[in-house]
Amino acid sequence: MSLLAAAIVIGVAALVHAYWIELQPQHIEALLSDNPWAPAIFVAAHILASLAFFPPRLALAVLAGILFGLWAGTLLAMLGAVLGAVACFALVRYLHRGVFALEGKRGLAWLDLIKKRLEDGGWRGVALVRLMPVPGTPANYAFGLTQISFADYVWGTLVGILPTTVFCVSAGTASAQALTGAFGFTDLLEPILIGIVAVAASFALPKLLRYLRKR
Repeated sequence: MSLLAAAIVIGVAALVHAYWIELQPQHIEALLSDNPWAPAIFVAAHILASLAFFPPRLALAVLAGILFGLWAGTLLAMLGAVLGAVACFALVRYLHRGVFALEGKRGLAWLDLIKKRLEDGGWRGVALVRLMPVPGTPANYAFGLTQISFADYVWGTLVGILPTTVFCVSAGTASAQALTGAFGFTDLLEPILIGIVAVAASFALPKLLRYLRKR
């Protein structure tokens, strides 16, 4: 299992190196424009990006807003982000933890701290970490090293990434509409207002989750 996990990581890294230019957000946008398979390609690219650390999740969320609009973009960005997070988690949890052991690794103390804080935090602990400004992919792998249950991980991930995802998708949607000269309420103002609500939620959620965690 250790060899299999290592082979998967090396294989993904090799694919990213081979298709580095094609994985840039602007090239993904060009590929998906007017493509009937665009939603499936976007989600697959999102999963690959989650495994390979690039492009960042938030950049892909902005791209989703540009390509698919506010509501479809949010759905696809959330689907890709959650499936990518699950792929990272499963790689560590169910293949072999030893390949990704954090103990004694220099420069990864913050990941070890996440592991310790999550041992008894449940889904609320996962959501709190998701709301922190920490790199998504390393955190995904770190979650697999904890004792958190799969259900708590998925639910906490959904809750924790929703505000920033909605904000970035709304920003992409508003930008795309502004460039086309569409300034109506549903075209421009709606995504801007929803983005503002998402930012407010990102500040309010940590306090709510900490309150629920103490109960």
